[in-house]
Amino acid sequence: MEVAIIGAGIGGLSTALALKSAQIPFRIYEGAPALEPVGAGIMIANNAMQAFHAWGIAEEAAALGNRISVMNLTRPDLSPLSSNDLRWFEERSGLHNIAIHRADLHRVLVNAVGADHIVLNKRLKGVSQTGTAYELSFEDGTTAATAYLMGADGLRSRLRTTLFGNGELRDAGQNCWRGVTDYELPERYHHELNEAWGKGKRFGFVRLNERQVYWYLLIDQDLAGITSDVSPFLSDFHPLVGKIIEATPSSGRIVAPIFDLKPMSRWSDRRACLIGDAAHATTPNLGQGACQAIEDAYAMGELLKTCSLDEAIRRYPAVRMPKAHYIVNTSWRIGKVAHARNPLMVGLRNLIMQATPARVNQRQLEKIFSLNAV
Repeated sequence: MEVAIIGAGIGGLSTALALKSAQIPFRIYEGAPALEPVGAGIMIANNAMQAFHAWGIAEEAAALGNRISVMNLTRPDLSPLSSNDLRWFEERSGLHNIAIHRADLHRVLVNAVGADHIVLNKRLKGVSQTGTAYELSFEDGTTAATAYLMGADGLRSRLRTTLFGNGELRDAGQNCWRGVTDYELPERYHHELNEAWGKGKRFGFVRLNERQVYWYLLIDQDLAGITSDVSPFLSDFHPLVGKIIEATPSSGRIVAPIFDLKPMSRWSDRRACLIGDAAHATTPNLGQGACQAIEDAYAMGELLKTCSLDEAIRRYPAVRMPKAHYIVNTSWRIGKVAHARNPLMVGLRNLIMQATPARVNQRQLEKIFSLNAV
């Protein structure tokens, strides 16, 4: 009854942890030749930390990351527009939102899963169904058979293309620069995430640990292409923004366009299902991409407490689709509002953000941070 998991990213490894907790054997097939995660920093919000707590890895992850107790949206000069105090959620759950380097988080997950369960250099080429089994073919010419199949192979999932159709990728019209640098932030920013909204651009930064800062810069594609020098776009931001970017070596900067996956109506078929970005890739505007993949795995694990694996795969989409699609659609809308360029629209946006009561923001966070009932 071994389960084949395609992809050893955060979603695939979290799925493996859920299966391991249910004592279901699994094998992870990863296309990369080595376990070297691509990326910079990442936010792990309260909902995902609840899953980590259930799997016994929350403390280890928190020790490698940095507690984030406040999330601020600001003007380019870092003057406040809106603030979300997360301490209420911390007190209720006993868990913190954390910022952590992706490589550190990946290491925690691999150690918990066991590297011996991961087969490297196995990039999926195709899938065929033969009776009660799936036949996997890989680009290196090898094959494998499995009774159950879970695809956690990302936005451009080969498994999704093969079994469920391509899905519709949506171009957000924004390019994103990201990086991690050694930088000593002023103390006031040590446990905050700050995101500054300008006209057609925004910049966010957060402390990852005692020495590292993660930052990201999004600019509308018609203003700045992938190869553009971003320094001309920093003039109306607080001087701290330029200092953080300048402290990052060019080799440590990542740039890519932003896409999501238009909500799909089907994530599972017989004994196969999609996990994480393969099912519901989202724009990064709620900081929930990886968190939703972790929630997928958690929901699967909860179903397995009372269901057979066949039944869990069948029921899983109904449990997870409503929230995952809410995240995708809400994040898409936020991205458009955040990049308003018309001065009147920017002024109205900022006015509404300042006037929105804290309890309204708290209700939205409660919806995001609450795990699906199974």
